[in-house]
Amino acid sequence: MSPGKSSFMASDPMVMIKDSMEAFFEFEKPIVTLEKKLEDLKELSTQEGMNLKGEIVALEKKLETLIDETYAKLSAWQKVQLSRHPNRPYVRDYVDHLFPDFLELHGDRLYGDDQAMLGGFATWNYTINKKEHSTSVLILGQQKGRSTKERMERNFGMVKPEGYRKAMRLMEVAERMRLPVVTFIDTPGAYPGIEAEERGQSQAIAESIRLMFGLTVPVVSIVIGEGGSGGALAIGVANKVLMQEYSTYSVISPESCASILWNDSLLAEKASHKLKMSPADLLRLEVIDEIIKEPKGGAHRNWEEAFSHLKEGLEKALNPMLKTFYSSDSDTPAKTTTTKKSTKSQKLDLKEERIEKFRKMGQIAFTKAKTAGP
Repeated sequence: MSPGKSSFMASDPMVMIKDSMEAFFEFEKPIVTLEKKLEDLKELSTQEGMNLKGEIVALEKKLETLIDETYAKLSAWQKVQLSRHPNRPYVRDYVDHLFPDFLELHGDRLYGDDQAMLGGFATWNYTINKKEHSTSVLILGQQKGRSTKERMERNFGMVKPEGYRKAMRLMEVAERMRLPVVTFIDTPGAYPGIEAEERGQSQAIAESIRLMFGLTVPVVSIVIGEGGSGGALAIGVANKVLMQEYSTYSVISPESCASILWNDSLLAEKASHKLKMSPADLLRLEVIDEIIKEPKGGAHRNWEEAFSHLKEGLEKALNPMLKTFYSSDSDTPAKTTTTKKSTKSQKLDLKEERIEKFRKMGQIAFTKAKTAGP
C-alpha cells in the first residue's frame, strides 16, 4: 500500500502543494525536488534505454543522506507539522492492516453516532511459550478524513460527547467480557463547539477518564499523530502509552497555548518549544513508556513499514500483559479474586502517577512560557 493522495489545501504558510496535490512541508522541499530528479532519471533510463545506473545510485545515496540530515535536526514546530501530515496513516488504515476482521460498532444509545470516534472489536493473535493464542480486543481511536467530505463527516478527528460515550459503552463491554483494550490517539482536541458543550463535553471526557482508571483489563494507548489535550487523554489512560516517532502529545495545542498566554495564535511555533510535546521529551519525563520507530522521513513516506513498526511496538507492549492477565484469570476463584484486586490496585497507581506527571508537565510549561513572554 502506498500513501494515499490528498486534496489537502493548507492555510499554514509552511505547507507546499505538489502538482499531484500531494502535500509536503517547506522543510521537505529539497527532498521532494531530489526525489523528482531521481524519478526523471529512472524514467529516462527506461524510455531511452540508457545505462544510467551509476548516476541513479549516486543520486539515491545523496537523497538518503539528505533525508537523514533533514530529519535529524527538526525543530519542535516541524515535528508538530509532521504529526499533522495529511498523508500519515490514520486509525482506520492501521486497523484494516493489523485487524482484518475488525467489526465496527456505532452509537452511544443516548444521542447518536460520532464518526470521529472509531470503535469495535477484532482478533489479536499472539504467542506465549511458543504457542499461538488469539483473543478478541476492543479497538478505539479518533479517525480523521482525507477528502473534504470525509473530514466533515469525521469532524477533523475532533470527538463530540456522543463519541466519548460510545467509547465508554464499549469499554464497559470489554471489562465485562475480560477483553484487552487498544486505543489509537490522533486528534487536535475534543470538539469545542457550542452544541458539544450543551451535550456535556467536559463531563463526557471526565467520565471517560474516570472509567479508564477503573478498568482491570490490559489497556494500551498509541499516539499515531496529534495527541491534543483532554480530547486525547479521554482514551489515553492506559497501562502502557506508546508514541510514534513523529507524533506529539500535550495538554494543549500550540495554537491554543499561544492564544491563552500571549493572545496570539501565530506564536504557536514558540509555544511548541515550551510544551515539550515530542516523544523523546515525554519518555524522559516518564509520561510515556515507549517510542515506536517510523520509516525514514515519517510514516507518510512508507505506510507498509509504518504498519510493521507499529505492530512490533504493540506486540512488545501488549503480549506480556496478556500472558499475565489470562494466566491470573484462569486461576481458582478464590485466588483470582485476590489477584484481580491486587492487579487493579497496581494499575490504578500506575495510571494515576502517569496522569499526575502529565498534568504537572503542562503546568510547568505554562508557567515558564508565561514568565518568558512572547
